[in-house]
Amino acid sequence: MRRPGQDNAESHRRLSRRALLLGGAQIVFMSMLGLRMRYLQVDQADQFRLLAEENRINIRLLPPARGEIFDRNGVPIAVNEPSYRITMVREDAGDVEQVISQLSSLVDLDEVTLNRARAEMKRSAPFLPVTLADHISWEEMSRIAVNAPSLPGITPEVGLSRQYPIRGDFAHVVGYVGPVSDYDLSKIEDPDQLLRIPRFQIGKVGVESKLEDNLRGKAGAKRVEVNSVGRVMRELDRREGQQGADLQLTLDQSLQSYIQARLGEESAAAVVIDCQNGDILSLNSSPSFDPNLFVTGISVADYRDLTENNYRPLAAKSVQGTYPPGSTFKMVTALAALEEGIITPEDTVWCPGHLEVSNRRFHCWKRAGHGHVDLEEALRESCDVYFYDVALKLGIDKLSAVADRLGLGHKFDLPLSGIARGLNPTREWKERVRGQAWVVGDTVNASIGQGNVLASPLQLAVMTARLASGKDITPRLVKSVDGIETPHPEAQSLGFNANNLQKIRRAMFTVSNHRRGTAYGSRIIEDAYRMAGKTGTSQVRNITAAERARGVTKNEDLPWERRDHALFVNFAPYDNPRIAVAVVVEHGGGGSTAAAPIARDITLQALHGGMPPLDAYPTKDRKRIEEQQKRLRAVIPDRDGNRGGDRA
Repeated sequence: MRRPGQDNAESHRRLSRRALLLGGAQIVFMSMLGLRMRYLQVDQADQFRLLAEENRINIRLLPPARGEIFDRNGVPIAVNEPSYRITMVREDAGDVEQVISQLSSLVDLDEVTLNRARAEMKRSAPFLPVTLADHISWEEMSRIAVNAPSLPGITPEVGLSRQYPIRGDFAHVVGYVGPVSDYDLSKIEDPDQLLRIPRFQIGKVGVESKLEDNLRGKAGAKRVEVNSVGRVMRELDRREGQQGADLQLTLDQSLQSYIQARLGEESAAAVVIDCQNGDILSLNSSPSFDPNLFVTGISVADYRDLTENNYRPLAAKSVQGTYPPGSTFKMVTALAALEEGIITPEDTVWCPGHLEVSNRRFHCWKRAGHGHVDLEEALRESCDVYFYDVALKLGIDKLSAVADRLGLGHKFDLPLSGIARGLNPTREWKERVRGQAWVVGDTVNASIGQGNVLASPLQLAVMTARLASGKDITPRLVKSVDGIETPHPEAQSLGFNANNLQKIRRAMFTVSNHRRGTAYGSRIIEDAYRMAGKTGTSQVRNITAAERARGVTKNEDLPWERRDHALFVNFAPYDNPRIAVAVVVEHGGGGSTAAAPIARDITLQALHGGMPPLDAYPTKDRKRIEEQQKRLRAVIPDRDGNRGGDRA
């Protein structure tokens, strides 16, 4: 039996060991806890401070001002204007419907917009503002501001919105902007966060769309302090965005507006291009539309009016429309034959009114024929048989090669929507696309710009500018970006024989200056402005043998959509070409009667820099032209967009 003293000592040792182990464990735990606290509070202090700030401070994007667009002389054609809107904060308003009723007595509120706002209020936080009306007038804005004490939760706000002061005259070129849609976002791989701002606007078509990255600018930002539920308490600081780049186009507003007025309600297109550097001076499609309708969202009724119009006002016919060039293509055939030495200017062809090719009769527009004609006479009087005969000797390969050098079949690099390539047909094209071999009849049709040949008004203007200059003129639309000139390579020689080009130009001169020329009725009599041109009439229907036997039905006796297209191309002045013009009037009938008079007026307007003097016109036309000019002055807008009686 152990002694009590020994037992006590043993128990004391055991307790001491346990206390030591427990104390050691506590020390280790406290040390680890201390190290962890130091790590969190010292080493990771910046990280947690940032997380705390992110919970308290929000960074919100500020949309930049969109770049503006000007014509070559600095006239604004797409600008930013103050836009006034009304917003409501639901929790401040109290009785929402009562406040809306009071507001309705002051301004007209759109019911569709109100219903959209009500739905947005239900799904958003009560302290977030919701737009009740947008693009209100300054007078309405003032009435709301005066009555603000009786309109709880209502705030009038001001922002920027796109405006097109000259309305439809530039609609097909500049295009328009509109709110970002889901479809817009789906086309962008990594969309800018700006695009997710409610009601943010981007370019939809035309220059506004193609140069969106230049025009949009860079977002600004503001830091705001928010509470735990996201309510903004105060703004801490702000950094404004970078405005988008301003664009200057090569277009001339006064010429563009004149041509739009001159085309009137015709379904037509016109292009004017500088023969020396390729600057596009005007690019018109008619009828047009008001792009301002699209900025905030066009109504169903307005959109239906545009889409159901047979004249297709939404189509940019000058670059998107392609037409058989008809007789305006005959210069291509003639130049190709001269270059190959197949003909000389003095060689003649007998035209009895038709030509038999492979058991098929190809007709001339003049049923009785032209008799013996040489190159100049064939172009001047537009004899089809002459060019049929030449094309049979030339072949499609050499013909299409010259057409290519003159710009036909080219898709020019311009910031526009839906630019058409047209069609300069070849053997390879027909085999690949149609699965058929090229036949001699195809060449005959192509020689007068019919069959498979298609060209846009822009391509016809380029073709004419190249014939006038002998250089590879390339069209340019953007003159400068933020004041920096857009580079444009100097035009080089096309390599055509100068004498051959001069023969073509001389023949074009007789078209509008010789009594037997097809455009003699649309001549310019002032020597400094005399033009060289070519009429064209392209068929849109087949004429049967039975119809020819009884007499071809006149265009005016046919439904509008079955009438021939009317075309005219020209350059001027003849001795020193400055501009080239192309006009197409859809289903206008004859080029000499429908397109040539318009082209003459455009040419004089462009060269004179304004309404031309009456003595530039033949005496018999002056009274009619004087009345026409009075009508046009009443509708042509000035640089501020004011038209006729709207001007101060």
